[in-house]
Amino acid sequence: MSFFFEILIGGLLSGLMYSLVALGFVLIYKASGVFNFA
Repeated sequence: MSFFFEILIGGLLSGLMYSLVALGFVLIYKASGVFNFA
């Protein structure tokens, strides 16, 4: 059962990181009007 919780927490953390990166792209796009992938 603890293995399941480790997988769950790992998935939540990776999802959180992806959402933070996506939020950064959105903020840059809103501020400048262009996507900056550099």
